Amino acid sequence: MNPKVRNIRTQLLSDNWYTLNKITFDYLNDKGVWETQERESYDRGNGAAILLYNKEKKTIILTRQFRMPTYLNGNKDGMSIEVCAGLLDGDEPEVCAIKEAEEESGYRVKNIERVLEAYMSPGAVTEIVYLFIAEYTDEMKVSEGGGLDDEHENIEVLEVTFNEALNMVKRKEIHDGKTIMLLQYAQIHNLVE
Repeated sequence: MNPKVRNIRTQLLSDNWYTLNKITFDYLNDKGVWETQERESYDRGNGAAILLYNKEKKTIILTRQFRMPTYLNGNKDGMSIEVCAGLLDGDEPEVCAIKEAEEESGYRVKNIERVLEAYMSPGAVTEIVYLFIAEYTDEMKVSEGGGLDDEHENIEVLEVTFNEALNMVKRKEIHDGKTIMLLQYAQIHNLVE
């Protein structure tokens, strides 16, 4: 553990949806002085996200759904365009990515590759998101997708060309960090030319 951190104290602020804690701790600053600091830390568990791509058609699969936090922070209609993603809920990241791809997009993929993992908002959220890619074909489509009714998911499936997805980022139609990271990964590695 970090020798510059001691006396960690946790106060539960909320466990309504996920867990919000107030953390008080002592931190040894660069001047050699211990100072007491307070932070709030939101724990929603870790997640997985997956970019589905088709080399032959030069397309990718994205989803569009309403996201209240974006609506509260200036997204006029609250709709967010994203790759398939979800919380691990006790699953291994690979299992979660495959499951979310099928639930949200309707494609059953098998050969996936973990390419990145990232803290998406390390100043306040504990979550690590494991990022994957997988090639899909029309033959892998097993349902219409759209998410799970019992999770109140109302997801629209989008199949767009890779170039159109990059243009959507440029036009500020895609704001989601994990999606932008996976699109840039695909671009750098020439997955869909």
